[in-house]
Amino acid sequence: MKSNFLYSFAIFSLFFIFGCKQSDKEKSTKISTVINSIKYAKGLELYKYKGFRIMKVTKAWPEATTEFIYILKEKNGVVPDSLKQFPIISIPLQSIVTTSTTHIPALEMLGVENTLIGFPSTNFISSSKTRKRIDAGKVHEVGVNERLNTEILINLKPDAIVTFGINNNNSTIDNLKKSGLSVLINGDWTEQSPLGKAEWIKFFGALYNLDDVANSIFKSIEQNYTTALDLAKKTTSIPTVLSGAMYQDQWYVPQGESWASLFLKDAKANYLWNNTKGIGSLSLPFEKVFEKGQNAEFWIAPGDFSSLKQMSESNSHYTEFASFKNKKVYSYAVNKGPKGGIIYFELASARPDLVLKDLIKIFHSELLPNYKPFFFKKLE
Repeated sequence: MKSNFLYSFAIFSLFFIFGCKQSDKEKSTKISTVINSIKYAKGLELYKYKGFRIMKVTKAWPEATTEFIYILKEKNGVVPDSLKQFPIISIPLQSIVTTSTTHIPALEMLGVENTLIGFPSTNFISSSKTRKRIDAGKVHEVGVNERLNTEILINLKPDAIVTFGINNNNSTIDNLKKSGLSVLINGDWTEQSPLGKAEWIKFFGALYNLDDVANSIFKSIEQNYTTALDLAKKTTSIPTVLSGAMYQDQWYVPQGESWASLFLKDAKANYLWNNTKGIGSLSLPFEKVFEKGQNAEFWIAPGDFSSLKQMSESNSHYTEFASFKNKKVYSYAVNKGPKGGIIYFELASARPDLVLKDLIKIFHSELLPNYKPFFFKKLE
């Protein structure tokens, strides 16, 4: 569920902001070298100055042309006049409302989960740590993403609301802003690179003035991913892989440039639709999928099925695939939270290193003999 809202900022240049006519107060906020601290994420930029940060979300949704700019001000920090046209958020945050389960792991890894005071449809959250806070009444229901409850949010008075969007139309978000609430858009879901998605922990690190902690966490994930990637390169076998399942009359498979497809490539598998263009899903008739994938060695992520029996009862044609017959079907849907939320949907984007190791274990078990998959389970 993605929220739509209208909000635009002017594009600025750092030369204009810190030009030759700065006041003495403005000059005191400038540091000698300012570089974007983001390495992989395509839709996020972070610039750290003395007393404040400039955070830019450059790709809030696919094909977005609007750039969102936020000024994160530390206590006693001085923000130049030329930046005061943009939203200014005091950091570190003491309270937050988020609207995507993918935000929960970042808060927990940073150790600031106790600042979460609101979330839409809390049953979707799987983390046991955050569920305890929900059960204790410390995290309030704030509606659903498309219809956030403005009255509840105004009463909660969070330091910030972090949401996401499909495009730039959302009257609810506009009303929240008009009510004086700070609303930030997060574009982590638009990233296709596994490490690009994970790097958005730096978005939350900046909001809590925990940049060093976020950088350290991400560096560890990056190193783990790179190590697994190097390990996969040692294999000489490249198994064929089928993915997806039927929905109504069509079979949906990940497109070749998608996040899911890139994992399969990095795990040294021959995903049968890896040459297709696009980052979403490809809709195909059953006959086309069967023609191409009936002899695939592995079947990864067959929808939300959690057993082979469930699959065959849903569609008897599934049993005709070699991967089904040989019981080489692996799903992320087996591991669920207390309320039925699939843990993979919440945590996988934050831990691409675990996803990659799972797939390497499935395709090339000899490379990780003692590893137990975290997300993917073999269907019985």
